[in-house]
Amino acid sequence: MDFRLDGKKALVSGSTKGIGLAIAISLARERAHVVVNGRNDESVTSALEQIRSAVPDAVLEGFRGDLADAAEVDRLLRAVPSVDILVNNRGIFEPKPFEEIPDDDWRRFFEVNVLSGVRLARSYLGGMKERNWGRIVFISSESAIQIPPEMMHYGMTKTAQLAVSRGIAELCAGTGVTSNAILPGPTHTAGVDDFVAQLSGGKPFAEFEKEFFRTVRPASLLQRFAFPEEVASLVTYVCSPLSSATNGAALRVDGGVVRACF
Repeated sequence: MDFRLDGKKALVSGSTKGIGLAIAISLARERAHVVVNGRNDESVTSALEQIRSAVPDAVLEGFRGDLADAAEVDRLLRAVPSVDILVNNRGIFEPKPFEEIPDDDWRRFFEVNVLSGVRLARSYLGGMKERNWGRIVFISSESAIQIPPEMMHYGMTKTAQLAVSRGIAELCAGTGVTSNAILPGPTHTAGVDDFVAQLSGGKPFAEFEKEFFRTVRPASLLQRFAFPEEVASLVTYVCSPLSSATNGAALRVDGGVVRACF
């Protein structure tokens, strides 16, 4: 299918690995001009090489900077003053008992997972509205709906993203600009490998995966970790002109973990 993204400029925050990298590759395949973002030169260079290996004719540029930092966002805006597509993927997570989460962790998670996307959307929304076309996507999580007791601070930020995404959509009613949230379920990324190492007690990944979906996420219909590419496929559609009637939505690609029919 042609998603009609030729020449559209897309910024994907936190796109040097995992879901963000998969989204960048998918958008590049659809001939979008992709701005790849990471926190250091080495990660950005590596991601650009991986994308070019997968999509030899990709149109790319890189931006090194932590977009959870307001000063770095200002620097980004000088380098990339306008985009057609904004994918807010920058985020962090970690398992930690509620009683052991200090105030600073709550602030840090909110700053990285929520305010990073707020700042970027606030900066680029005006241009999208002037051109009467744009796509803003927040990579939230099924944890926004089913708050994980093992990382409650993370779940809080994912719920906040749903509110921000819907609010932006309301502001864009009647225009060609849409704002949506994507809710992945458990997905096999490098960060999840670290998560597994913390929780598995040294068990092999395959063994941990079976136990995880038997005891921690038993509602999963997929009964495995999703691949980043499976999430990227939905994101790419939502970024396309074909998705014009999809706005203000929380779209699940959660493997059926959320036990609801809506």
